[in-house]
Amino acid sequence: MVYIRIETEVRPTEDLNKVIRALKNLFNFKNIKVEELGNERKLIVIEENNIETLTKLRDILRKQRILDTARNILLKSYKGNVVEVKLNKQAAYQGVVSFVDSDNESPLGPINVVISSDKIELIIDWLTPKTSHGKPIWDLPTPTDT
Repeated sequence: MVYIRIETEVRPTEDLNKVIRALKNLFNFKNIKVEELGNERKLIVIEENNIETLTKLRDILRKQRILDTARNILLKSYKGNVVEVKLNKQAAYQGVVSFVDSDNESPLGPINVVISSDKIELIIDWLTPKTSHGKPIWDLPTPTDT
């Protein structure tokens, strides 16, 4: 089984609907919660148990031709059965995937993505297959029972 948690802070200077649009540009989701943090700050939390949540992300990585970079980041970012990465929120609003190493690299705060599964390596291979001359060596079908 896969568990995907996506969260990002909405700061007072941001429009909640624009932040949600940024998330919709990269992910397919049904469940979204908006929590009040105080001081006009909110936290958007998306929790899904469906690999289809990552389909848009997978397609964008191919379109942008950043499979090798994304694969390296995912492989470096996983421990045990969990992958944790941060994405630039402003880039996501433009429909672009841009990984960041720290919260400071995304001025409005990052989008935090956590993927947990006992088949995490299969998910990484599905999202970001190895390439040769920039083209995927394999294209796995969407994992089931992850």
